[in-house]
Amino acid sequence: MPFSIGIVGAGQFAGSFAKLFRLHPGVGAIHVTDLLPERAERLVAAEGLAGTAASFDDMLESDVDAVALFTQRWTHGPLAVRALRAGKHVYSAVPMAVSEEETAAIIEAVKETGLTYMMGETSHYNPATVYAREKIADGGFGRLFYAEGDYVHDMDLGFYDAYRYSGGERWKETASYPPLLYPTHSIGGVLGAWQTYATSVSAVGVRDERGDGVFDREISQFGNDFSNATALFEVAGGGSFRTNEFRRVGYPSHIRESRFRFFGTEGSFEQLATVSFWQDKTGVRDVSEHLQAVPTLSADDPSLADVSPALRDAFISGTAPVHDRVRLPAEFAHAPNGHEGSHHFLVDDFVNAVNDSTLPSVNAWVAARYTLPGVVAHDSALRDGERLPVPDFGDAPG
Repeated sequence: MPFSIGIVGAGQFAGSFAKLFRLHPGVGAIHVTDLLPERAERLVAAEGLAGTAASFDDMLESDVDAVALFTQRWTHGPLAVRALRAGKHVYSAVPMAVSEEETAAIIEAVKETGLTYMMGETSHYNPATVYAREKIADGGFGRLFYAEGDYVHDMDLGFYDAYRYSGGERWKETASYPPLLYPTHSIGGVLGAWQTYATSVSAVGVRDERGDGVFDREISQFGNDFSNATALFEVAGGGSFRTNEFRRVGYPSHIRESRFRFFGTEGSFEQLATVSFWQDKTGVRDVSEHLQAVPTLSADDPSLADVSPALRDAFISGTAPVHDRVRLPAEFAHAPNGHEGSHHFLVDDFVNAVNDSTLPSVNAWVAARYTLPGVVAHDSALRDGERLPVPDFGDAPG
């Protein structure tokens, strides 16, 4: 039976998902709330949704069955807990939370309420992650012992515009968000394929030198002046992985923001901006075409008017040949997608989990493993790379 959902935050990202929730046969009425009521009203009108709610509190007091959080990235943890405690299933944009305490509170709320929580991490369905997941499953890597994940997105390529749009007059205070507290686009792609978890980390941050008031510790809401950071993690069962979170970097992030590499005793996989290779002891195979997402929407589409041109590629990419589209609802066949084909799968995962009372792909326990290592890594960087243990909440029950 279709369930109703309330979208919280009607910014640039929410519109893509509002359309997919509306098209999915497992979803009924959709309402929207935003701190700027006119944005909620515009989204309702654009997508033909059921209506608006005056506030988050009003949304929680309404009879919607679920909420989808598309608010500022440091707000998700407390909002998710409040929604779960109010009896709502939760779909949350990344990251899950910004502290161990917030992460633990979400997991505890899921345990006690029995409700569905899912974090919408796009890299879980990144073509490279899907490909590596398949190779790991069929033993192609042999013993996997090392991996790398990068989220490489320069501020000049759309992020200034995005922060101005979301942050208002004081946008520089929030544009300094610490890179390692937004870790899931790199960590999620690694752990989404490699079924393990981080046990310790040592990280190094690079202090910004642009001097434009962004990543300025005196201005930053977070007291942060790191614009780039690198973290090296030890994993359970032996091995390691390294992630990079770069916001000042000469790299074409509009072509590919997240990229991954995996190394095993029998095979390896490496990805750059435009090419991807499978390698073993006999040679090299170019698998770029197998992982190439095909656009499903014009970058000039009116629905993207509020999105910086430098960010639009992330909102128009469709699925790649490696993706299994057979499982998706027919209504998604020609629907806009995004982030290398992940949007369709994320929405379908959440809707099916709610309707079938099953665990979604990126449930609270998986989300914690994608998020909390970055939180600890940021602490390590603040301590000049001190190696710190990464707490783990275990596997999901059952």
